[in-house]
Amino acid sequence: MVGTEKINERYSSLAESTSCLSCGKTLNYASITEGSICVDLGSGRGTDVFKMAMLAGDLGYAYGIDIADGMLEKARNTRTKLGIKNVNFLKSPLEKLPLEDGVADLITSNCTINHSPDKQTVFNEIYRVLKLGGSFIISDIYSLEKVDEVYSSDPGCVSECWGGAIPRDEYLSIISKAGFTGVKILEESAPYEKGKIIICSFTITGIKTQFNG
Repeated sequence: MVGTEKINERYSSLAESTSCLSCGKTLNYASITEGSICVDLGSGRGTDVFKMAMLAGDLGYAYGIDIADGMLEKARNTRTKLGIKNVNFLKSPLEKLPLEDGVADLITSNCTINHSPDKQTVFNEIYRVLKLGGSFIISDIYSLEKVDEVYSSDPGCVSECWGGAIPRDEYLSIISKAGFTGVKILEESAPYEKGKIIICSFTITGIKTQFNG
């Protein structure tokens, strides 16, 4: 994967910092009920995972998926200190989630999918892991124009949350091709400059209403 080692290095180094690593607040739009099974992609220090576990209660469960060793260590240490039982943190690329088909009621992600060079496979995996009727709520970025390959193939630019951005129409098309319906943009920013490009942040949701294949 483009920039996997760079992403691990960058985000592991930020595990103990106080900086905010997210471009959105997906849980503001989530309705998590007792017994829900939730997954956070790019879970970082585990903040959202712990919140989801609390809302899901003892009958529910929350998984955090991340690729950065430092973030996973921080999250697991916090889990141990707090004595939270209905949480697990797994190391995995987004393109091959270590979860069974149809297990999750909700999948969230904050500014993580832009790192992937194969976003179609990521959304296919999200679709696979969700239950029928399950939904995703994802905050991410998109570029106003196609990003030049000199940046999109640069591990440093990708790890800085802008080199891997794709145009809005392409992003929405990927979600549609994965099989999702009821796709809605919940929040969208004005354009702003990041790195060498102009991007927007948005929060989007969609529902799994039928089985593929």
